[in-house]
Amino acid sequence: MPRDATALLKKVRKIEIRTKALSHQIFAGEYHSAFKGRGMAFSEVREYRYGDDVRNMDWNVTARLRAPYVKVFEEERELTVVLLVDVSRSGLFGTSVSTKRDLLAEIAAVLSFSAILNNDKVGALFFSDHVEKFIPPAKGRSHLLHIIREMLELQPSSDGTDISAALQFLTGAIKKKCTAFLLSDMLDTDAAGHPRYEDAIKVAAGRHDLSVIKVTDPRERGLVPVGLVHIKDSETGRGSWINTDSAAVRREYARWYESLSEEERRIFNKYKIDNVEIATDSDYVKGLMALFGKR
Repeated sequence: MPRDATALLKKVRKIEIRTKALSHQIFAGEYHSAFKGRGMAFSEVREYRYGDDVRNMDWNVTARLRAPYVKVFEEERELTVVLLVDVSRSGLFGTSVSTKRDLLAEIAAVLSFSAILNNDKVGALFFSDHVEKFIPPAKGRSHLLHIIREMLELQPSSDGTDISAALQFLTGAIKKKCTAFLLSDMLDTDAAGHPRYEDAIKVAAGRHDLSVIKVTDPRERGLVPVGLVHIKDSETGRGSWINTDSAAVRREYARWYESLSEEERRIFNKYKIDNVEIATDSDYVKGLMALFGKR
């Protein structure tokens, strides 16, 4: 077996052992209670009782038996779960325990195992500034391991980010309501520094049960005074020199970052999207539990 393939299998096995244990011990019950089925499924027909909703009357059975009967429905537990995973170049940044992409991969694996334990179908959509790969929802361990391998091995053909493209693909590819997790650093702005994805997230949240897991790195929140440094946008390649010793420069950067975060929160609140921010230097278990607790 080639060395690269052996190394990949070791990575897959390592992430499977860790995330499968977390899913079994911590998340299975929380996931089950937090994410409900996609609707109500027909269960049986029984005689009408006082207080039953007349809209559920089964008129064919009522006519045949000459007594009022109603249809009984119960919650359909099986879900279709789709993970929208950001594989743009900004995910390679990391100054703590891991890069943002490594953390995204592990969180996605935990969610996948939790879904499989709940007997749900799981699919994955990997995106940069376009959809790089789509794996349709299915069940089973082999399917799940296929998703994990793609998360670890996929080499995106582009460096940029277009969250709208991913969300639009989701609404086109998955016709029935699904539970969707958008896993991204959410760094997708226009020339003025504002989020570009509001219209697409509005449509997707109206069609599906959408949650956002934003992954960040502590060094993105503010500049450290280390003198004159050259910074480069990992996605566009554009660079410039900045004086990090300047208090005015540090304040302006902090103001921009907080303004962007406020716009994100406004969008999430406006369209009632459950969300959580998880940093590379934090415990993502607590973050996911907090997300489940919002449900």
